[in-house]
Parts: sequence; C-alpha cells; structure tokens
Amino acid sequence: METIRSGSEKITNQDVPILEEPLLDHGNSKDKARGGDAVTAYENAGFFDTVFFSWLNPLLALAVEKSTLEIDDVPQLGPSNSVFGAFPLFRTRLLESSSQDDNHDDVGGRGHGKRVATTAVGLAKVYFMLAWKEIIWTAFLAIIYTLVCYVAPYLVDSFVQCLNGREAFPNQGYVLALTFFATTFLEVFIRRHWIFRMQQIGIRIRGVTTVMLYDKSLTLPSWSSQLQDEQGSGGSGGELLNAVAVDVETIQGFIVYIHDTWLIFVQIGLALLILYMKLGLLASVGAFGVTLFFMMANFLLMKLQEKFQKNLMKSKDNRMKVTIETLSNMRVLRFQGWEMSFMSKILQLRKVEIQWLKKYLYGIVLIGFFTGIGPTLVALFTFGSCIYMGIPLEMGQIFSALATFRVLQEPIFLLPDTLSLLVQAKVSLARIASFLSLDELLNNGLEKLPFGSSDTALEIIDGSFTWDNNISNNTAALNDINLKVSHGMKVGICGTVGSGKSSLLSCILGEMPRISGDVKFCGTNAYVSQSPWIQSGTVQDNILFGKNMDRQRYDQVLEACSLKKDLEILSFGDQTVIGEKGINLSGGQKQRIQLARAVYHDVDIYLLDDPFSAVDAHTGSHLFKEVLLGLLSGKTVIYVTHQVEFLNAADLIVVMKNGKIVQVGKYNEILVPGSDFIQLVGAQVAALPSTLDDNKAAPISSDNTETIIINENVNGKVDDGGGAVGSAPQQLVKDEERESGRVRFPVYWEYIKTAYGGSLVLLMILASIILQILQIGSNYWLAWAAPSSKDVNPVVSGSTLMIVYASLALGICFCTLAQNSLVVAAGYKTAIVLFKKMMETIFRAPMSFFDATPSGRILNRCSTDQSAMETRIPSVLDGLICDIIALAGVIALMSTVAWEVLVLVIPLIFAAIWYQQYYMPASRELSRLSRVCEAPVIQFFKETISGITTIRSYDQESRFQQTYMKIVDAYSRPEFQLAAAMKWLLLRLETFSSITFSFLLVLSMYLRNSIDPAIAGLALTYGLTLSRTLAGVVWCLCHLETKMISVERILQYTSIPSEGPLIVQKHRPDSSWPVRGEISIHNLQIRYAPHLPLILHGVTCTFPAGKKIGIVGRTGSGKSTLIQALFRLVEPTTGCIFIDGIDISSIGLQDLRSRLSIIPQDPTMFQGTIRSNLDPLEQYTDAQIWDTLEKCQLGDEVRKMEKKLDSNVHENGENWSMGQRQLICLGRVLLKKSKVLILDEATASVDTNTDNLIQQTLKHHFSDCTLVTIAHRITSVLDSDMVLLLSHVSADSLAGFVMEYDSPSRLLESKSSSFSKLVAEYTSRSADSNAH
Repeated sequence: METIRSGSEKITNQDVPILEEPLLDHGNSKDKARGGDAVTAYENAGFFDTVFFSWLNPLLALAVEKSTLEIDDVPQLGPSNSVFGAFPLFRTRLLESSSQDDNHDDVGGRGHGKRVATTAVGLAKVYFMLAWKEIIWTAFLAIIYTLVCYVAPYLVDSFVQCLNGREAFPNQGYVLALTFFATTFLEVFIRRHWIFRMQQIGIRIRGVTTVMLYDKSLTLPSWSSQLQDEQGSGGSGGELLNAVAVDVETIQGFIVYIHDTWLIFVQIGLALLILYMKLGLLASVGAFGVTLFFMMANFLLMKLQEKFQKNLMKSKDNRMKVTIETLSNMRVLRFQGWEMSFMSKILQLRKVEIQWLKKYLYGIVLIGFFTGIGPTLVALFTFGSCIYMGIPLEMGQIFSALATFRVLQEPIFLLPDTLSLLVQAKVSLARIASFLSLDELLNNGLEKLPFGSSDTALEIIDGSFTWDNNISNNTAALNDINLKVSHGMKVGICGTVGSGKSSLLSCILGEMPRISGDVKFCGTNAYVSQSPWIQSGTVQDNILFGKNMDRQRYDQVLEACSLKKDLEILSFGDQTVIGEKGINLSGGQKQRIQLARAVYHDVDIYLLDDPFSAVDAHTGSHLFKEVLLGLLSGKTVIYVTHQVEFLNAADLIVVMKNGKIVQVGKYNEILVPGSDFIQLVGAQVAALPSTLDDNKAAPISSDNTETIIINENVNGKVDDGGGAVGSAPQQLVKDEERESGRVRFPVYWEYIKTAYGGSLVLLMILASIILQILQIGSNYWLAWAAPSSKDVNPVVSGSTLMIVYASLALGICFCTLAQNSLVVAAGYKTAIVLFKKMMETIFRAPMSFFDATPSGRILNRCSTDQSAMETRIPSVLDGLICDIIALAGVIALMSTVAWEVLVLVIPLIFAAIWYQQYYMPASRELSRLSRVCEAPVIQFFKETISGITTIRSYDQESRFQQTYMKIVDAYSRPEFQLAAAMKWLLLRLETFSSITFSFLLVLSMYLRNSIDPAIAGLALTYGLTLSRTLAGVVWCLCHLETKMISVERILQYTSIPSEGPLIVQKHRPDSSWPVRGEISIHNLQIRYAPHLPLILHGVTCTFPAGKKIGIVGRTGSGKSTLIQALFRLVEPTTGCIFIDGIDISSIGLQDLRSRLSIIPQDPTMFQGTIRSNLDPLEQYTDAQIWDTLEKCQLGDEVRKMEKKLDSNVHENGENWSMGQRQLICLGRVLLKKSKVLILDEATASVDTNTDNLIQQTLKHHFSDCTLVTIAHRITSVLDSDMVLLLSHVSADSLAGFVMEYDSPSRLLESKSSSFSKLVAEYTSRSADSNAH
C-alpha cells in the first residue's frame, strides 16, 4: 500500500570541500545549503530505536514546534546513502560492465578514459551489484513476511471450530488468539523494515543515476547533434531534463516494489496449498486456473501498456523541449507578440500527450478491473467446483478459504500498480541507458602540454574539423587550418558572418571533432563565449568561478572590466544575486562579468569570442586598453572581433572565409588591395560619414574617459532589487514560495470540483459503498448458507447458494469497473483542466515574473507535479475512499459480534488521529522541502548544459559535478526522513490494530455461547485485515496530503497576476494602424516594481513619422527600458506614449505588439525549420520568404541546404552562427513590414560590412517608416534624422533623463556635447586603426 518515494542522500564525506551552491538558496545563506552538520541519528541508533524508528523523534517534535521546517533542520545522510559514497562505486561498476571496444583516450583530463556503452539489462545488473546484499536480505524478509501472512488464514478453520465448541485441547481458542496476535505483529514489523530498506536503495539509485546523467552531460558535444532526430526536434534540453525529472523517479519508485514482481508467485503457491489442504485437489486446481487466466490477461494488457508508456514519454519529451525553449525566450516572444502562438504549440503537443495518457490510464482501468474481481471469481469457481463435484463445504473451510482469498487480494490488487511500475521502469531504464551510451566529445586530436614545455602556445597543422560527431560523414566546417601562435602574442580573428571564426576557437578548445591534422595547446586556458553564459548566483560567484578569493587581483579585475561603478549601484554589490541566464543584467554587464571571470583566473592562453560586441564604444575601448593591453599584456590572447579598430594592436591577424584561413599576418602586411581584409577595413571607413572628418581626431580628456566607466544597469531588464528611498533592498531571485502548515481545504475542494463540479467523486464514493456492501454480503451469504459441520444439514441447496453468490459476484464486477473508470475519468479531466489553466496563466504573466522566477521552478510544475496529478493523486484518492469504507465495514462486523470491542476500537481511532496529527507537520514540511529542493536539481542541470563549453574550457567539470552531487543530496535528505516518518507512524498504528484484533478474538471465545458463529467467523476473516486497512487509511490520508502539495504548487501558478489584456474590443485600432508611425512620449517615468527606483525620469520627446531616430547613452542609461515601454513589457509609473495619436496603454497588447517590429539584442532562433523561424504564424508565402532571405543576405546559404526552407534549425539555433541568427531576425521584420521598427543593438554580432548591408537594406525597405535604433556602433546612428541621448548614473545625476535630443549634425557642431564626445571616442579609435 506504500509508494513513499525517496531520493538519494546528503553528504557526510569530510574530504569533500564545502562548495557554494547558488542555485540551492540563491545566496541567502551558503551554510543553509549544507543543512545541519549532524548526520542522521539512524546511522548510530540502538536496536530498540531502530526497530521502532524512535531515532526520528527529535525531528518530529521539531516539526510540531516550528511552523516551517528548513533544509537546515534536516540531518545529513550517512555515507552509504549519500551519492558521495555511492556514486564512485556505481560509476566504476558501470564502466567495468561497459563494452571494452569503446575506449577513449583521456586527453586533457576530460572524460574517464572509457566511454559508457550499456543496455537496459546491463544497467539493471549494475544497480543490483550496487546493493546486492541489501536486496538479498530484503528478499529473505519478504519470504518470511509472506509465510507469516498465511499462518492466520490456515488457522481460521481451527478457530471457527473452537467457536462451535470443538476444541482439540483446553483453551485452544485463547492459544490461537495469541498466535494470531504474534503473526500479525510480526507481519507488520517485517513489512515496515523491508520497505524502508528498499526505499533507501531507491534513494541511492536515484541519486547515482541522476549524477551519472549529469556526469555524462559534461562529456557530450555542446551542439548535441547526436540527440537531434531527422526533424531536428531532438536536443539535450528536453530529453535529458525529462530523464532527470521523470525517468529516474520512475526507476526509484519501482525499486521499492521490486520484490512484489516475484513474491506474487510465492503468495499464489501458498494460497493454493492452503486450498488443497482445506478443500481438496479439484478446488485448488480450479482456483489456480482462474488465477492463471487473470494473470495472463494482465500480462497481455501490460504489453499494450508498455507501448502506451513509451509513446507517452516520447510525447512528454516533445512538450518539455518546446516548453523549455519557450520559457527561455519569453522576452523575445513578447516583443514579437508570438507568446500565445507558442502556447498553442505547447497545448497542441499536450493534446498528443493526452491521447497516449488516456490510453494508458484506461489500460490501468482494465487491469484494475480484472484484478479487483479476481478474488471474487476465484471464490466463485472454487466453491462452485466443490458443489458441482459433491464435496461438502463447512463453515470453517469457507472462512479459511475466504481469509486466504483476502490475503491474496492485496498482492493481486497491487499487481497492476507493480506491473505498471515495471513497464514504466523498463521504458525509463532503456531511455537512461541510451543517454549514457551516447557518443562523447572526441578530443583525441587535441594535445595539451604543460606551460613552459614549448615556445609555441598553439599550433594547428593541416587541421580539418566538423560539427558532426560522426566524422566519417566528412562534412568539414573548417578546412586546411594551419596556425602557429607563440606565447605572449595577441591574435585577432576577423571575417564575415558565418566564415568560421567561432568554429576556429571551438576547434582550439577541442569542442569540434577532428577529421584530420593535429592541434597542440601549451598551457592553461580560459574562454569568453560570444553569447554570455552567466550562472545563477552572485556576481562574485560568477567571477571567482571556484577559485579562491585574492582581494587585490579581484579589485584589479573589477577596475579593468569597468565593473566597479556597476557594483556601487547594485544594492548588494558583488553579492547581488543574478537571475537565470543573467536576466537582471544588461548584455554588456554579462559580457564584462564573464570577461572578468576569465581575467581573474590568470591562465596562460585566453580565447575571447567577440568580447566587445555587447558594450558601447567607450567601454569597448576601455576594455581593450585595460584588459587586453593591460592585465593580459604578457599573456597569449586569441580574440574574435567584428570591429577592425581592435585589430591594429594584434601581433597576428587571421582572416577567415568559408571555413578557411585566407590571410594571416600583421595589420600592414595583409592590408593589400583586393584582399578580404581590406574589404573589412573599407567597410569600416565607408561607415564613417565624411562630415566627421573634422571631429574624428578630437582629443579625449581624462575626465571624459572617466565618464565612460559607468554602471550598466539592466538594459531594459529588471533591476537587482535596489530599493526606493525608505525601503529595504531585495534580491531579484527570491527563495521559492512554499506554503506552511497543512494543505488548505480550498486546495482539496478545487481539485475535487475541477472535474464536472465534483460529481464524479460523489459517484466514486457511492460505487465504493455499494461494492463493499456486496462483498460483505456475498461472504456472509456463504457463511450463513454453509453448515457448521458435516453433521448439520445445509440451510439451502448447493445450486441456490451458487446462483445467489454468482448474482452478487456480477454486481461486484460491475461496481469494480464503474469505480475504476470514475477514478481515472476524474483524475484525467482534472489534470487536463488545471494544466491548461496553469499554462494560460503563466503565458499571461508579466515579464517581471519570468525575470524573478528560474525556469526550473516552472518546469518542475510542468513535469513532476503534473505527473503526480495525472497518475498518483487519483489512485491515492481512490485508495483512501476504498480503505475508509472497508475500515467502516470491518469495525461494523467486529462490533456486531461483540460491542465490547468498541472499548478498544474507539481509543484506537483516537490514537490513530492523534498520531497522524503529530506526524503530519513533519510529513508536510518534508514533502514541501523535497519539492523545493528538486527545482535546483533540474535548474543546475539545465544551466550546465547551456554553459558546457565554458565549464570545460576552465577544466571545471570536477567542481561542477561535486556541486551537483551536493544539490542531489540536498534533495534526498527530506525524502529519506519522510520515508522513515511514515514507517514510524504505521508501525505504531498497526501494533495497536493487532492488539485490538486479538482483543476481539478473546471476546469471541469468552462470548462464544451467545454469538452467531457465522458472524463471528466473518468478523474474524475481515479482522485479519484490520491493521492493514487502518494503515491504508492513514497512509492514504498522509500520502494524499503530501501529493496534494503538487496541486497546491500548480494552483500557485494559476493565480499569478496577469499583464494587460491582449485585445480591448472598445479600443481596437484600425487594421492599417500605425499609418504614419509618429511616437510621442510625455513625462514617462518607469520603475520595475514599487520597491525599486525609477529607471526613466520624466522622458518627454517626439519621434517624427518616417524618420530615423538614434537612441544613445552610456550603458545603463535606460535605452532598452524605453524600448520595453513601447512594447509595454513594463508599464509606466506615470506618463504616456502615443503612436499616431493613440495612447498605447488603452489598446490590447496583441494589437500593439503585432503592429510594431523589433530586432532584439540577443538573436534568437527556435527549434524547427527556417520557414517556421521566419514565419511562425504561417502568414506568408514561400516566394515572400525567399525574397526576404535575399534581402538579408541568406538566400545563397539556404539554397545550398538540401531541404531549403525546411532545413532543420536545432535547439536555440545552435547550428547557425550568431551573425546568421541576427540576419534571420532581420528577415522577420522585413516580412512583417511594420511602420515602426526598433533595432536594439541589432548588429552587435555581425561584421562591419554586413552591418553596412543591413543598414542599407533597412534604409531601402523602411524609408517611409519610423526607425528607432539603439546601437553601440556610432556609425549605426550617425545618419539618423534625430539622436536622443539619455543620461547615465553618475555622482551628480540619475539615469533616464533626456540630456540631448537633436539632429546629429547640430549635436556634432558643439565639441562639448555629450554626443560629440561619444563620436570622438569611436572615430579616434578608428583613426588609430586606419593609421596602420
């Protein structure tokens, strides 16, 4: 009756260093993540405490005393249950069992020297070897338990004879009563300890499997191509996370009941033996035949269930992949007005999942039906065959057979669940084995040498590399690469979009499989990716990245990377918690933090992928001078850049084109007519209008230089939580919200009434009552009609007895089918309704919700909590209803025999209630803690997958693995205690039940002359299950409350405040709006939350229709905040914005966002095809899409692809370069053709030549549109009609004021204007470049 699921355990290994776990409690307390220092008392408990689980008393008392338990209150686990103790052994045995043909060289410390290649069977063997002693011991306990269970049914006949006055020896009845007590207590005691030991094994196996999957992810190729199916719908994200969230839990759940899969045969064998001894051979053969028939029917149904389960998990994977991608890119979807379209896509995938779920659930109904009617039909055929053959039936024999059937009923009743778990576990085991057997990143072509062993820092000889892990395909992305770099050199890499610049860095890092050639790498390295990877945690955590604090160097790095002013503005300084994917930082801040991470690590070789693209001109110059030419002056630096002005200081310049190195040399050596490099430089010169000739050499004073190092606040994103005046500062990412105390009644009521107003639950209760009445009635009919001995004539004929019994059996069949169907129908409908409601609420939530909520919390509700609501809660609710009604039936029968038994029954009920109330605070809080601690398990895994290249480049795999092991153990600690707490409760209640049952037997013997033996025998038969039934009621009550926490968590996300309506019918603009594109801003003030300071302070200006407007300012001045206000991603505190005379606050968000276009700062592509990325709403023809691809310079590239517009785009567009992704974003706006177009640093990831082409394309196709441009490249706004300069934060001013707003020519006339100083910095930098 138990499905308490536990996890893997917490560390006690003192050799493991304490590591910070930012994801565990987001910086509030680093010690808190470790939890209590004390190891669980279970490890050192005495015999008595172990037997009765008394070692748990302090935690139960603490839960009663405190309203809320924290992870700090939960003790650590012992070494045997912690993944730190179990995982090394598991990995060793798994590798030993793997194929010996897949050895890989362990190069550069990566990998384990041998690749895992296993099957589901092989993995199961390793699991067995991990805990074989405990499995064998529990198997022995299970056999003893089974033997003990059948002692009472065998002795029932003897006890009934005693009630009829035929004792074999004096006081035999009292001796039998004592025997019944001993066997029932022993049964209880063995069962609880057997299950608890199996739960410990499940905890351990879940932990080591989760960590093994994580360990595997650290060795997979970063692009995950092997996980992409032919539609490009694979990807590590959804499937691997689903394996961690669902598959590992499934295996753990099955392990608890693994013995039930074979014990059923022992139990059936013992039952048949008792029937043979009591009723003869024919009866036992008949019973065996019927039992075999039902088992075969269930077996055939389980084969179908296996198919349903596989398809269900596959459809769940697909939904989770799209959900992950959607949540990760919610800001982009809001800008485009596509979020509801993507929600529809998720719901469409959910429909496919629901179809398989429905088949799976109704398969369970059929299995449950056959199982439920099994004991009744076995009894019918057994007794029928006896009557047909003329074998006389006595009352004692019937009661003994009925008791046997009732004992057998539980394993047969649980058989569907066990087989269902077996099917699920088999599918999950195969999936996990397939993940563990994936090909790892091939890096045997990378030769890493210690620093000082060679004068050459890097050498590539005749290198050809591919992005396909199957190098036999020979689809080279880089060809004929020859490069030699000496120590201390600065090497600049340039080239057009898609030329292979980032790929060149990847092959140096060993991230690309080598087709041919050699790569030699001498020294340690650090990597700064083009798309910044920031870990959830504090700013300091991200910079130190596992390295010890050196305060002097730390301060130097902050100064060089222009971060000091940022940290002064942030309320918590470098202890400010960064949200998921750096959500509360600007692009420039993220880039500078990961640059600071690299510089702080003080390595030999630095690989920087376009580190200056996300920062403005001033900040870029500062970084180049202070970092590359300053702190890293003696280091080897290989950097990619699109800004040729940063190449003049390079000792060597590498020019890339079509995956090849076309030029190598110093600046002046390769600047030859007709070369690719001179085209790049020419594009830079062409981008500077001649009107700047007089300004380009303007000197920059030290004062001016100082002003460039300012904070880069939030780039339109949520502030870290800097409080307004008078309010305490708050971190952006807070601890996950969780309720305290008991689950409130409204949660139950909402769950019950969601499906058809609760009518199905009422019908379920009615069906259960009728079923119980029919079952008791059928058994009483047999007892009443059968004679007490051979000497007594039967009351009715044999045929009459069987006709009535068969009629009652038919009613039992019907009620069983109705009850099972109602359970599934209610749970199925409720799960569908609440999921849809939750998704609709999440997708309508304001952007601030996504900024402050790590996606792991949302995904946890969409996976684990949703699965619990679909399958576990309905079965637990059904069990509770059935057990309560069964308990009422048992008590009614017992009190009918002797009302005196109520003297013990009533106290028993009160004791059960008291113990349950004492237990529940701990149970609830541990369950909530478990759910809260589960989110970091998923979140950290997800974060690691996205930053795997960065992690590997710093050789940080070991540190990340140890941190993850701590997170996994933190998740397991509450589950271990929860499993023990349930045993603590059940052991006590079942002991009391055994005493009560024994008291009934004694009373029956004492009052035997005044009671009906038939009723007494029936009460005895049902009384044997008293302890089990009472335990079932309490277990279901407790388990239902813990499982209802999943519903509670889902309901939390159905009541999130919504942003404005999508459509306002009374204020719908014309279909042609905006016609002109004039934007008027009046006294606009914006703050991101009531407790946060203003970002924009009274901005007032007008963007004329059809003009090009440039918005500039130091990073953090509120430029992107203004853009977000245009799209209403953040609502004004005061003020308003008019577009063509319409107040945008008065119209629906869909009407607003669908009429505006934007190319966001972060180029985003979605998994699917090129067509679906350009036109996700399917509004345009292929001809229009091809025309757009030509305009954005991608036509030729797509034509080369085999499937053209239907070519695959992998998860997050990983098979496209950053520049190509940006061009796709350009294509989207070209298709949309809005009158208002916003470019938010849209060309940061492309080279100057491509930038010029984009600007010309925009000028040609959007000549009559209002074009609003935010750019770090001054050239992008120099030809604007108007320039808006916003103030930044400084000692004497706040951000978000309009400093200057005029035409560029007028602003440039004044050498003292802020805009003029910005231009002077950029042009002087370019002048230095061109002077070479």
